[in-house]
Amino acid sequence: MFSQGQLAFAIIFFISFVTILVFSYRKDFKGNKTYYKGSYKILIVFISLILLLFLIKILTQKN
Repeated sequence: MFSQGQLAFAIIFFISFVTILVFSYRKDFKGNKTYYKGSYKILIVFISLILLLFLIKILTQKN
């Protein structure tokens, strides 16, 4: 399905991407606590709204 070169590139790209992502997150970790203090509330509201939409769909769906 994939050639050896494509698989090697995909593996190297994935490892590099995850490594850069981890280093960037560690670098910004202290700042994230300061600047995004109440963001979990927004996440909870967003997830609740999505669940509410699914609940409305299920309850209004005809069998």
